Amino acid sequence: MNSSNDKLSLPDGVDTEGADAALAGDDSRPRGGRANEIRNALQEEIESGKLAPGATLDERALAARFQVSRTPVREALQQLAARDLVRIAPRQGVRVSRLSISQVRAIMESVGELEALSAKLAARRVDDALRRELDTAIDRCQEAAVQGGAAEYAMANTFFHETIYAGSRNPYLAELIRNARRQIQRYRIRDFHTKSQMSKSLKEHLQIARAIQEGDEPLAAQYMLLHVPSGSTGFSEFLARMPASFFETDGVDQ
Repeated sequence: MNSSNDKLSLPDGVDTEGADAALAGDDSRPRGGRANEIRNALQEEIESGKLAPGATLDERALAARFQVSRTPVREALQQLAARDLVRIAPRQGVRVSRLSISQVRAIMESVGELEALSAKLAARRVDDALRRELDTAIDRCQEAAVQGGAAEYAMANTFFHETIYAGSRNPYLAELIRNARRQIQRYRIRDFHTKSQMSKSLKEHLQIARAIQEGDEPLAAQYMLLHVPSGSTGFSEFLARMPASFFETDGVDQ
């Protein structure tokens, strides 16, 4: 697959209308179903960062990739636009939506506060089962930090946070956090790419886990707030790892 920043296209001379018709004839699934499948696939790639903010999406290339006509591709892109995941501009084509720096900061601040509340509630409601589950989550993070890479540590990191969400016993709060994290995940693709990043994260996980296990609500919330890069120093370090092309100019809509 080409780089996410490259615009894909079919070779010159290809009869695109004929190709579209042939592909449509080969597709036996309902058109709406294919559009939903394409939307889901592209949404996962956008939210995971495989398709970077600002990346161009070409209808013909997507039709060839998914072996369909351009109609379900167009429908899928319209659905993604309705979810603010892509931007469709006249004469400019389709691109993955970008957030401004102020929008990213606002989302991260919200995530930090929500995560802190989750940790606080987990400390309030901690029991022996949660203490064991946190130990398991820490062990997974330690193993990933020592023996794994960025992908392995990212999975362990998710498991750790999900353990806290479950421990808070507040599914509404947990879903708020997950939704906010989905919005920002494409800007976190360079987390855990170095051993020093993993080591720092692991140290902070240990502090958070111990505070929860001891039932210390204020300390659990404080450590979690420090863990999320929404403060001036943490956010500046985060921005330094991000290409400027990932961000929309402040004040400009996605």
